[in-house]
Amino acid sequence: MENKLYVGNLSYSMRDDTLQQQFASYGHVSSAKVMMDRDSGRSKGFGFVEMSSDAEAQAAIQGLNGKLVDGRALTVNVARPMEPRGDGFGGGARRSSSYGEGRNRY
Repeated sequence: MENKLYVGNLSYSMRDDTLQQQFASYGHVSSAKVMMDRDSGRSKGFGFVEMSSDAEAQAAIQGLNGKLVDGRALTVNVARPMEPRGDGFGGGARRSSSYGEGRNRY
């Protein structure tokens, strides 16, 4: 099933309804969602569109990938599954709980 699309390089003023309108000429849009920053309330610059069929999704990729919208060249491709984030505690290297361990000592 390759009818869910990633759409990148969106303008910060883009909203769900305008994203949906961009894709509507390529087929039935099941959903269109611009990812929003929780603090500022503006677009994060990317979103996801789900088309009704794989053929419609491919037509949208062909028609919109690289197209200028609001002065920005869109990136449109098949969305990949989200990768696991780990344990949810910020990732990075594990640190010992011992104070001063691994520090230079004089």
